[in-house]
Amino acid sequence: MTKVSHFVLVHGIGGGSWCWYKVRCQLENSGYKVSCIDLKGAGINQSDAKNIHTFDEYNKPLIDFMSSLPDDEKVIVVGHSAGGLSLTDATHKFGKKISLAIYLGATMLKTGMCNEQDIKDGVPNLSEFGDAYDYGYGYGPDKPPTSALLKKEFHRDLIYQLSPPEDATLGGMLLRQGPHKALVSARFNEGPDVDEVPRVYIKMTQDLVLKLEQQEAMVDRWPPAEVYVLESDHSPYFSAPSQLVDLLVKAASSVAV
Repeated sequence: MTKVSHFVLVHGIGGGSWCWYKVRCQLENSGYKVSCIDLKGAGINQSDAKNIHTFDEYNKPLIDFMSSLPDDEKVIVVGHSAGGLSLTDATHKFGKKISLAIYLGATMLKTGMCNEQDIKDGVPNLSEFGDAYDYGYGYGPDKPPTSALLKKEFHRDLIYQLSPPEDATLGGMLLRQGPHKALVSARFNEGPDVDEVPRVYIKMTQDLVLKLEQQEAMVDRWPPAEVYVLESDHSPYFSAPSQLVDLLVKAASSVAV
């Protein structure tokens, strides 16, 4: 009997497992197994993002999930936006349990945020919009911020410009500050199996947050096995869910489970 592919979906900064509700429904209706992760301080996880100061702490829910999988089970992990850092961390630590790594308009840096080029390629630069973020100060108001969330007045134009208004409203209700300091300090020790994990990158052509040129720069620096293109804003699970599911299924068909 053929095993059913198991997708593990990982949100970006400020998001949560709720982001994937359309994608999860379509995948499960097509017979696939789906798990959605809430990273620490995200979704229904009750931690306060401003008090999460290390990437290992932030990514612990995904690492715990991967650790709990049986040794003979392999999963397809999908990371969106900053969730690409979580995905890369998992490939270093659990490469033998990952049949495919899919980066969805995501930060794809083999060793994390190690230098200025990594920051340039992998961190959204919205300086053109001025004071675009609300911040949290876990070390105190006189110290640099530890968490951030794009201000609500920018959501519709930058995150959801191609998404249905109902989903933009949902996002505005559920987005939370994410642990910015922890994410930009993410660095990975190279695992023994990281280069054995096939990778697919899905470029999002209308992403105004992690811009297309940033996505392409990371693809050039660490080339994946395949590159797909999706006409989508920063939130393809809202703006192009059916097309996204088609690409996920196409990618899954390329690997044995």
